[in-house]
Amino acid sequence: MSGSVLLLRAVNVSGRNSVPMVRLRELVAARTGLEEVSTFIASGNILCATPADAIAACAAVRALIAAEFGVDTPVIHRTHAELQASEAAQPFPEGELKRVHAMFLEGPPAKGAMEALRERLVPGERLALVGQDLWIDYAEGGVHSTKLTKAVLDRALGVAGTARNLRTTRKLIELTA
Repeated sequence: MSGSVLLLRAVNVSGRNSVPMVRLRELVAARTGLEEVSTFIASGNILCATPADAIAACAAVRALIAAEFGVDTPVIHRTHAELQASEAAQPFPEGELKRVHAMFLEGPPAKGAMEALRERLVPGERLALVGQDLWIDYAEGGVHSTKLTKAVLDRALGVAGTARNLRTTRKLIELTA
């Protein structure tokens, strides 16, 4: 069976949106029909066998998290092949692992999104859209010095997304293989 990851947005960040991974793993395995369920780090990565209906799986996990933990968070699905293809096509292979991030989007970005985001780049930052994944190479100051804040990204993209740095993305590729 091929593997997938369900990516949660903004959980367990700075003491907010607490979703304990051990309990989440137990609930997802017991109540969703997903198979081979595990989690990777506390930032919200649910590994599983690729579901027959990814949209339904994401909706079920989102509803489960809202009901059990009181957190409403987007859940975004990527297969091993999708992760691998996106990472292989991203144009910043020489970038630092901690500064290159993939923002996995729920769907296609709004028309004009890339142009709007390019206007906000600080010197040294780069971005590229690979399918439905926005790759960002942050400048020397990293995410702390960017003007590409959550609000700016959400407004320009018009669709929810969740980011993982290149190190985590590569580990997810390995874990879903």
